[in-house]
Amino acid sequence: MPADRSEFDPVELLTHAFRQAIASIEGAPADADPLITPSKRAELGDFQSNAAMPLAKILGRKPREIASELAEKVGPLLSDLVEPLTDADIAGPGFINVRLKPEALARLLAQLDSPALGLEAPAEPETVVVDLCGVNLAKQMHVGHLRSTVIGDALARLFERLGHTVIRQNHVGDWGLPIAMVTRTLMEQAAQGKLDLDAVTLDDLDRLYKEAKAESTPPTAKLKMWRAWARHPKVDAEFEDDVRTLEGEHEAAEANLSASKQTLVRLQNHDAEVEAVWQKLYDVTIAACLDNCARLKTRITEQDSAGESSYREELAPLVADLIERGVAEEEAGGAVVVRVGGIEEPCLVRKSDGGYLYATTDVAAIRRRVRTLGAHRVVYCVDARQALHFRQVFGAAHKAGYATTGAGEAKLEHAAFGMVLGEDRRPFKTRSGENIRLSELLDEAIARAGEKVAESSPDTPEAERLPIAEVVGIAAIKYADLSNDRIKDYVFSYDRMVALQGNTGPYLLYALARIKSIFRKAAELGIDTAGFERAPLAVGEPAEKALAMQLLAYPSSVRRSAEHLEPHRLCAYLYDLAGAFSGFFEHCPVLKGEAGVRASRLRLCALTARVLEDGLETLGIPHVDRM
Repeated sequence: MPADRSEFDPVELLTHAFRQAIASIEGAPADADPLITPSKRAELGDFQSNAAMPLAKILGRKPREIASELAEKVGPLLSDLVEPLTDADIAGPGFINVRLKPEALARLLAQLDSPALGLEAPAEPETVVVDLCGVNLAKQMHVGHLRSTVIGDALARLFERLGHTVIRQNHVGDWGLPIAMVTRTLMEQAAQGKLDLDAVTLDDLDRLYKEAKAESTPPTAKLKMWRAWARHPKVDAEFEDDVRTLEGEHEAAEANLSASKQTLVRLQNHDAEVEAVWQKLYDVTIAACLDNCARLKTRITEQDSAGESSYREELAPLVADLIERGVAEEEAGGAVVVRVGGIEEPCLVRKSDGGYLYATTDVAAIRRRVRTLGAHRVVYCVDARQALHFRQVFGAAHKAGYATTGAGEAKLEHAAFGMVLGEDRRPFKTRSGENIRLSELLDEAIARAGEKVAESSPDTPEAERLPIAEVVGIAAIKYADLSNDRIKDYVFSYDRMVALQGNTGPYLLYALARIKSIFRKAAELGIDTAGFERAPLAVGEPAEKALAMQLLAYPSSVRRSAEHLEPHRLCAYLYDLAGAFSGFFEHCPVLKGEAGVRASRLRLCALTARVLEDGLETLGIPHVDRM
């Protein structure tokens, strides 16, 4: 899925033409970078190419001589876009200054101003599977799920915006011994009348999960140490009583663990009673997950959930297939591993006791996603600490041929992300050290946004402020996450994310609302705006030109964000676009002046609003018409 050269972005148009010119110079490397950058001095041009200097070192020629040859060769290629190039446009040691024709920008803008905004669907769309969210049964979603959910949905939307078929997969942790533990505990408490299965909540399940884990974890190491101390001649009788108490706790925990293992066996054998309770766990967890996903304005639905349990019947045949074809090997103790080139630690797909692992399920998931779902590309939005795991799993899947399609190898990618930190730059947790619930995080962001909305619009009735505050709060929290390079940790700050200034979601929403207010103002003043959508565009003023160049970069920005799996690139583009519009609004009065100028500027306003809206929606960020 290559990032196609944009037919609108001046930087890409210049880069393409200069590459052609460089390729025609004898001895020049075919992959030489034209080094197109914005000009530092507006009076010299809009852009400059700095390619002559590095080429001079390679070719053993003078930089200005190469610059002159480049200008001569590139001129005819860019005659429709730039002013004629002369020796006067070569500055310093060999910089080539380029000035864009205003009429060329206007022509490109008119072409961009189409329903697709320059992002036409590809002739051969691909199928992309995005693994995101990743909740676990009986557990509350917490701040760690924010990144996987928000980044994953943004990546899915980027591919959808480019016209590809996207399948979201919420890989639910719904199987294994920990799930059997909480299932057993829930069954026991329901039988004792302590809980009503029909009324159980995720809070109940979250509590039971912690209790079940504690009650089924024998204090083996502690008991061993205490027994050693008990042999000391000076140990008193009270300590010996403590040891006996601990032995009782150890025995009870082992009994609970054994009972949980029996529950898992019953679950594996499709015991109706156990399956019914497990299904309750699943339904309650997924309902709460989908509620959070809906609040976050994601496109994740119940149909997107694919639990580990759905692969359980595939694991034994999969491992057998790997062994039979020599992809995996059985070690002396009975463990089965796949050795992947370039990775010292092999991928363990079956433990010595016959149990399967996350890696086994993930390899099975890749096989299904490629062979059954038809994925050309599978993107895993999981935190960076799982990097080795995915290198092993991807390597094993490729080695086994599970990622092979009729069109070749599917692309398997780990869109790794960093941690969310508190303002103390430690993992963002409550004061007691627990993970912060995602629902509480959203509540607080909306409350803070409500305060900002009340400050900026004190005359707006509360009934109108509340829905605005919800949109602004969700936009703030999502943009704060997406605007950071996903691989990096970032510091979570409510105050910073809800600010109306700086690179924030509310700032972009305010910029969009301000554009909408221009059209309301025109109506209030009785200005006839009919037909402005078809008005000839004029971008002669510097601020108009700057806005035009920023608008034309939209298609390539979306493509690069998708290709590199980096939503922050599109965030940065939208922030720059809002800044360019602010400069335009300050220096180019929209509703004043003669009708032709007004119509052109109204069209620029409308196009800017469309691009802002489209970009925000592509990222999954909600917006409002009024702030």
